Amino acid sequence: MEKTFAIIKPDAVERNIVGKILTKIESAGFTIVAMKRIRLTREQAMGFYYVHKERPFYADLCSYMARGPVVVLALEKENAIADWRALMGATNPANADEGTIRKEFGVSLEENSVHGSDSPESALYEIPYFFSSLELV
Repeated sequence: MEKTFAIIKPDAVERNIVGKILTKIESAGFTIVAMKRIRLTREQAMGFYYVHKERPFYADLCSYMARGPVVVLALEKENAIADWRALMGATNPANADEGTIRKEFGVSLEENSVHGSDSPESALYEIPYFFSSLELV
């Protein structure tokens, strides 16, 4: 079994669609092995998204992620990373395939409702950023 990391972003939490997204996750065969609702500080968001610090969208992304609560999750299944990326859909909801979370719930390129690890290395960094080994059940 492979683990991946997911965030239900502030725009989705604000619109009260967390349950709808969780239903899609579980319906796709993922097991939620850890989950909590938190509010990131801007500094925590900056640390999490450090890989993008040279990108022009970095400051706006960090401000957006700190604007309200998020739900962080560790997900597990065979091929979890690739399957979660496929279920999320393209970063820009306008380009996402029908049936994906971003197509159904995303508002814009920035407010695209969910985040997910893009590689095994990212998952190994992202999961322990938010969860201790005791929280992964």
